[in-house]
Amino acid sequence: MRILLIRHGDPDYEHDTLTEKGRREAALLAEAAPDMNLGTCFVSPLGRAQATASYSLNKLHLTAETLDWLREFPARMDLKAHPEFRSVYMNVSGQDGKRGIWDVVPGYWTERPEYFDREKWRESEIARCTDVAETYDRVAGAFDDFLADRGYVREGSHYRAEKANRETVTFFCHFGISCVLLSHLWSVSPFILWHSLALAPTSVTEVVTEERQKGIAYFRGLRVGDISHLYAGHEPASFSARFQEVYDDSRNP
Repeated sequence: MRILLIRHGDPDYEHDTLTEKGRREAALLAEAAPDMNLGTCFVSPLGRAQATASYSLNKLHLTAETLDWLREFPARMDLKAHPEFRSVYMNVSGQDGKRGIWDVVPGYWTERPEYFDREKWRESEIARCTDVAETYDRVAGAFDDFLADRGYVREGSHYRAEKANRETVTFFCHFGISCVLLSHLWSVSPFILWHSLALAPTSVTEVVTEERQKGIAYFRGLRVGDISHLYAGHEPASFSARFQEVYDDSRNP
């Protein structure tokens, strides 16, 4: 089985759609789509993912099913309820003081070993103050149901292959949720992927099953954050999902 995770194009978060750059990126992705074997397509309900998917779907005359659990990972930190985390979440947007559960400054999470641990991240201070663990389990459960319907049943940290499946499925979704799905497949803390990866808009991540033992499958990554379609179209990668490269950069909030 083969899974493609495609992030939406450069976002206009305020209006939940794409910027002009994001539309150019989605158009270039669509030009590459005929050679990508998208297979059966699924899409997040959010506008920026729907808009991105529409370019490739129209190009290939395909349709996609909307899956609610593909929406951007919905766990949130309320900094009004937990003001001690204001120095941990420096890049706060929105008047409500809420933001996604990732984007923690490195001086905080890297010095606390529980955030690296596949199980102990659930006992971390951030997990204690939010619904991140419950939300993670809800998404992982929906993902496992999706895989079980296709013959792969979760057993511990691998999957039992109940039947051969050479299907390709494509998820048009988001950075945060992609990291959650990958962390579940690979049984690692989501905090590692949230903070160690920056999947550029319209990037393509590909994982496939490897069945070296009869009845046992594991998912391996063939490419992570591929933006070769942007290079082909001479379109620079969006900075979205990144912060300043050096501290003195003007992007520093």
